[in-house]
Amino acid sequence: MSRALLIVLDSVGIGGAPDADAFGDAGADTLGHIAEACARGAGDRAGLRGGPLHLPHLAALGLGLAAQGASGRIPPGLAPSGPVGGAYGHAVESAQGKDTVSGHWEITGVPVDFAWGHFPATRPAFPPDLIRALIAEAGLPGILGDCHASGTAIIEELGAEHVRTGKPICYTSVDSVFQIAAHEEAFGLDRLYDLCTIARRLCDPCRIGRVIARPFIGDATSGFTRTAHRRDYAVPPPGDTLLDRLEVAGRPVVSVGKIGDIFAHRATGREIKPGGNDACLTAALTALADLPEGGLVFANLVEFDTEYGHRRDVPGYAAALERFDARIPEIRAALRGGDLCLVTADHGNDPTWSGTDHTREQVPVLAFGPGIAPGPLGRLGFSAIGRMVADHLGLAEASLAALRPLA
Repeated sequence: MSRALLIVLDSVGIGGAPDADAFGDAGADTLGHIAEACARGAGDRAGLRGGPLHLPHLAALGLGLAAQGASGRIPPGLAPSGPVGGAYGHAVESAQGKDTVSGHWEITGVPVDFAWGHFPATRPAFPPDLIRALIAEAGLPGILGDCHASGTAIIEELGAEHVRTGKPICYTSVDSVFQIAAHEEAFGLDRLYDLCTIARRLCDPCRIGRVIARPFIGDATSGFTRTAHRRDYAVPPPGDTLLDRLEVAGRPVVSVGKIGDIFAHRATGREIKPGGNDACLTAALTALADLPEGGLVFANLVEFDTEYGHRRDVPGYAAALERFDARIPEIRAALRGGDLCLVTADHGNDPTWSGTDHTREQVPVLAFGPGIAPGPLGRLGFSAIGRMVADHLGLAEASLAALRPLA
């Protein structure tokens, strides 16, 4: 029996999806545009990084070739310098959204076949009845925000007023989310979590995918900073995911990062939630070292999205990609005979694109490990990723080699 490590590089898209124009994202390409920016010097930042995007280990696994399949071109610097060391492909999402929840659920075999609810880009953005009920049930003096906003921008704008008045900052985006920002000390972290639990129930009739607690610290003088104590309150998946199947089969599962939140803590096994990409990857590899046969470590590396994609930070995004690439040899060394590592993403977030939201893109599929045959996988559906893991762990009939690209 084998083991599997599934790593989601949150928002690392590799070229527009076939229906990207329907989302206003025709031409978006997170990886490609970062590589192009770095090639012309727009990815340089003193003390952080400089020069062309340097991802030699990911390129050797076929990342550039996967991007070529999705976008028609290999991003600058991502052509493999020798034989490809992994199976590589590009995946297309079927859900009518470009959000985290839809992407992860479909990766694990449950495509979203309904339309999420969204709040309009108006002021106010939220239904008055919802806000009145939230204020009454939580005993609030009121709320601030009530609009579409960037999370970092709105706490800078309203953080001081929030601390002074005790009113939480409520905002949304083009995604199906209701976000609540509050000061960890002035408002209280547990109180924020309790408030989000109330909001989760009140948002259910609106078909909102996630309520998100966005705690921050600081003051008006030094500035406000979001902390690692974010918590997502998602609706549970509408069907049995790969994780449910593993639980029924009695297989061990370790969820790292925000995986537990995304799946509403259903069948997510032992949950570990450190802060930051490096800490999450370290936790995943530590868990893998002790993982019994037949088990899965499922990790989300969220900083690509939250710290660099949404903030339209090309140098920061490029540096984060290079830090992950540098750890590929460590991942390889952690794999035992029969193990599978699968690296993918859930959507795009092109830092060169307009606005601050996700972009509708295809995602890479890189599979490697002892005994995994290298070569092209072609174009897949998101659900094929979960099928690959299920098959490797003995939960499905189709073999990796027998997976057929989508038409």
